[in-house]
Amino acid sequence: MCSVCGCGKDDVRVEGHNHAGAGTAAHHHHHDHEALHDHHHHGDGGVHDYGSGPAGGHVHGMSQGRMIQIEQDILAKNDAFAAANRDRLETRGVLALNLLSSPGSGKTTLLVKTIEALQPDVSLAVIEGDQQTATDADRIRATGTPAIQVNTGKGCHLDAHMVGHALDNLAPGPGSVLMIENVGNLVCPAAFDLGEAFKVVMLSVTEGEDKPLKYPDMFHAADLMLLSKTDLLPHVDFDTARCVELARGINPALEILTLSARTGDGMPAWLDWIKSAHGRVRCNRPSSAAAE
Repeated sequence: MCSVCGCGKDDVRVEGHNHAGAGTAAHHHHHDHEALHDHHHHGDGGVHDYGSGPAGGHVHGMSQGRMIQIEQDILAKNDAFAAANRDRLETRGVLALNLLSSPGSGKTTLLVKTIEALQPDVSLAVIEGDQQTATDADRIRATGTPAIQVNTGKGCHLDAHMVGHALDNLAPGPGSVLMIENVGNLVCPAAFDLGEAFKVVMLSVTEGEDKPLKYPDMFHAADLMLLSKTDLLPHVDFDTARCVELARGINPALEILTLSARTGDGMPAWLDWIKSAHGRVRCNRPSSAAAE
């Protein structure tokens, strides 16, 4: 997680916000992040298992206990922001989905196809997370859907404070669907609650069926797995049944859908899943808010 990778937040940029303020306020423990950056050197042989201690990592000159304390402090602050985001979204009956994957799994393409299929029946908004550029947000805005770009700079994930700033400007309408496209990374984003209703992890068939074993925290945290780019199955060595078995071994409650955004195969089931989740969120909306 972030306390091991040491990612920085000072250069976070949220469209429409004071950039310096957003980046500085996002993490009061930025120096702890830097202090935790792993500067160890590998030897010539053997296996270095830096995740074997109770902190799940190793930093030269820092005890496991100190690492755990800093991790807990960072996550506690994030969880407080996430709780505020969740209350804000649920009060307005907004379904928020946190879309997670490694780079290149097809998140943005799926978002564009999903938006096109749901419009105009469903009001949508998107928060785009990338280390640099506004390319993905521009692709979303081309569909007519409002989007806010969050550039995390050196940061390898979105956090709840960044999302809160984005919500200030995006202001998704009551009863809408908010899609949060996280930074492409199967490690750190798993640990950071953004205030979403569901975590959706995408895994493309070009990545290998062993990814759930390599990144178990992500698949354990997810509510739904989308196995994407299934149109490429005839051209890659990918064991779908084995991937599903490994993912369910880590998270027996994990829902799994297969699809291809390019051909449309499996898209109806994904759209139905969103509509069902959307309906549940709207039904659970407080009656006082529903009367707006």
